[in-house]
Amino acid sequence: MCVRPSHRRKVAIFIDGSPFVLTMPSTFAEFLSSTEDYYQPFMMGSFIRLIRYLSFLVTLLFPAVYVAIITFHHDMIPTTLLISVMAQREAVPFPAVVEALIMEITFEILREAGVRMPRAVGGTISIVGGLVIGQAAVEAGVVSQFMVIVVALTAMASFVTPVHTFAIASRLLRFIYIILGGALGLYGILLGLIILVGHLTSLRSFGIPYMVPFAPFVLSEHKDVWVRFPMWAMKKRAPSLKTEAPFLQPHAEPPEPPPPRRRRRR
Repeated sequence: MCVRPSHRRKVAIFIDGSPFVLTMPSTFAEFLSSTEDYYQPFMMGSFIRLIRYLSFLVTLLFPAVYVAIITFHHDMIPTTLLISVMAQREAVPFPAVVEALIMEITFEILREAGVRMPRAVGGTISIVGGLVIGQAAVEAGVVSQFMVIVVALTAMASFVTPVHTFAIASRLLRFIYIILGGALGLYGILLGLIILVGHLTSLRSFGIPYMVPFAPFVLSEHKDVWVRFPMWAMKKRAPSLKTEAPFLQPHAEPPEPPPPRRRRRR
């Protein structure tokens, strides 16, 4: 299908034998939005979307930031908490980066085992296996209790992402940031973020910048990115798509009470 650049629009691809549908062009913000956002009041939909962005950051950076702080930046932790964490790590023979990699790889194995098992027992095996292995690893002194909390919170945050393939990418990048945090501290994590953002801003999806409306910054498209404005406020489609019909609902009006009726004079 050939579409002129001045008449871009969304295209959906249905593949025989697959329950998923591919849409193009695709942007970063679309992977963190869901159809359920538009069936909720705009305040609740906006709150859930902000939770998704926060969960994405937790999935990507939380273990790496913990490793970097424990390894290089002890002064950033309150003294009471630092004493508690170091007391838990006293019997652990591995550095924090190795400890994090062991727990992350173990959880990925449990996750894949739960997916391949029958549905009736897959979820049970993942939960029970995680609890048993985590408790046994802590009692054996292989990992600390705080690391189990970090990995568990990161795992729960990874399930918040609506698109499975997007969550897989964040899971893979998490290992890279853990290594950078263990080698260079927060400076390594910041360097990795700069490289990642630079790469994402250079991508194009069928001629559309992948990071639009963040880069290039398009203010009019932010009504449906971080938060979701009320439906009556989103009258136009995204200008970056350059569609033939720019108006989505041109006659939408905010809900208002009916005007008072005038009494007829006798």
